[in-house]
Amino acid sequence: MTAGGPTERTAPDLARLADALRAHGGDVHEAGPGDAVDGVPAAAVARPTSAGGAAAVLREATAQGLVTVARGGGTALDWGAPPERVDLLLDTTGLDRLAEHGAGDLVVVAEAGLPVAALLDAVGGAAQELVVDLPPERLTGGTRGGSTVGGMLATGTSGPRRLQRGAVRDLVLGATVALADGTVAGSGGKVVKNVAGYDLAKLMTGAYGTLGVVVRAAFRLHPVRPDRAYVLATGPAGHVAARARDVLASQLAPAAVEIDRPAGGDTATVAVLLEGVGSAVGQRAAEAAVLLGGTVQAEAPTWWARLPGDDDATLAKATATLTGVAGLVSAARDAEQAHGVGVALRGTAAGVLHAAVTGTPEATASAVGRLRAVAPSPREGTVTVLRASRAVRAAVDAWGPVGGLDLMRAIKRQLDPGRNLAPGRFVGGT
Repeated sequence: MTAGGPTERTAPDLARLADALRAHGGDVHEAGPGDAVDGVPAAAVARPTSAGGAAAVLREATAQGLVTVARGGGTALDWGAPPERVDLLLDTTGLDRLAEHGAGDLVVVAEAGLPVAALLDAVGGAAQELVVDLPPERLTGGTRGGSTVGGMLATGTSGPRRLQRGAVRDLVLGATVALADGTVAGSGGKVVKNVAGYDLAKLMTGAYGTLGVVVRAAFRLHPVRPDRAYVLATGPAGHVAARARDVLASQLAPAAVEIDRPAGGDTATVAVLLEGVGSAVGQRAAEAAVLLGGTVQAEAPTWWARLPGDDDATLAKATATLTGVAGLVSAARDAEQAHGVGVALRGTAAGVLHAAVTGTPEATASAVGRLRAVAPSPREGTVTVLRASRAVRAAVDAWGPVGGLDLMRAIKRQLDPGRNLAPGRFVGGT
């Protein structure tokens, strides 16, 4: 969708952008070789140090007709689709304060540029945690100290323990957001101004910065459960998927049930995490070992919470019903045999997995199609391509079937009518 928004690059007026920031703090400079979003180079970079500064620079950028894309730690800038262009990168790392930690209320409020690892360290001192389990490479990688709070929300990333505690969109209580016109708005708890009709925190989660720029967010914390045990079992992929489903249906209350199916193999591993206090954890682990035919160990497997494949692989997110996970595992093997690709599959047995596909662009597109055949709709499951080469993107629709596309476009028109925020990054060209 390109109608109604800027289509050709506009040279940023750096002096005017600097003037907009002057009263709030921050800086503006010409972009360098490393300032790009999924291969699309930026013209300028602004780094505000306050919510007011972020709003002021967005207001000025929109007045100039610029396209602005937000950047945090830079660990997932190649996820989603490439933006149509990048006139201005809004670097959020100057918004790096832990605003509030209400330990008694199990709530934390953080600015968008705070690294998630720093937030986890801060609340960990009170024996509390934000249960997001980001991939270790995102917590420590990137050029700015790992994934930030804003980047975590923009990509909607959650890890193994989403099974019991919920995904990041379930943990975010509220958000303060700078909109394209410079309005600072919010919804939910611990925010400045509520916007009637929208839960902005939920809207921003997974929207890749196309609706607004999160400047601050509040999250629900959980007490740390001090004792844990893992139960692992390896066997034929279909058998492992069935045993994982048995654990999910049991009374063991696992914190996570993960499946790892390496590329090119006929076997898979299921890993079950049990958390709690004292000897009850060991008892539940022993029961899980019997149910799985597996073994108990104190440490997580090396692949736990990590994305499959490497940076050269096409990375897709696959969702399925509880019974549909076995179909995804089977489809991965079928795709390898039919198309000569490698398909590694890893994620929660409850139905949110990541697939890493290696092969030619045409074969990769065919493999994605085979996975989509068993996850063909928002109700039954979906397969979306998160990261891919230009050649693969040209060969496959990154998003596949999408429910509510007209509603998404209507919300985009409402919050960003000029399409000044990361146009093209999200589904349907929004």
